[in-house]
Amino acid sequence: MAQTSRSAIKAPQATSKATPNPTPKQRPMPPNPPTAPSKELHVFPNPAPERDYLIQFVVPEFTCNCPLTGQPDFAHFTIDMIANQRCVELKSLKMYFWSFRNEGAFHEKVTNDILDHIVAVCDPRFVRITAKWFVRGGIYTNVVAEHRRKGWQPQATSMLPALLPLAVAGSAGMPF
Repeated sequence: MAQTSRSAIKAPQATSKATPNPTPKQRPMPPNPPTAPSKELHVFPNPAPERDYLIQFVVPEFTCNCPLTGQPDFAHFTIDMIANQRCVELKSLKMYFWSFRNEGAFHEKVTNDILDHIVAVCDPRFVRITAKWFVRGGIYTNVVAEHRRKGWQPQATSMLPALLPLAVAGSAGMPF
């Protein structure tokens, strides 16, 4: 059997003169690429500004440092927002939260600073930030801060019937 060297194997040559595919249109790279901690929040136009709808961001791994001891503080943040004309871009929000990792900040200050920054870049109709700080010295701290745009009133809440648990519904003779 003859052995063929790798350099002897050639790819077939294309015989047709096809035009190259056009490059797909991509959004321009942001000036601060979102791959490192950043205090810059990016926004995009609200796709449904005519409607009040809730956007909820959940950040389960927030970290900063205690300004007195330098020890790490951990929190679970929930941001409930009703956008006006602009929404927060998620990757930039992630990098924004990451930027606090090595900073010293009291729980109350960092929660309110985040609220102020979101209000400054988005001007939402409503935003509430709930920060649930993990135990420190035997005490849990929850900080809730909110902003309501002047003149904005929430729409009436729709009351929907509660769904029964499967076991209860099945025992009531409901077909499944």
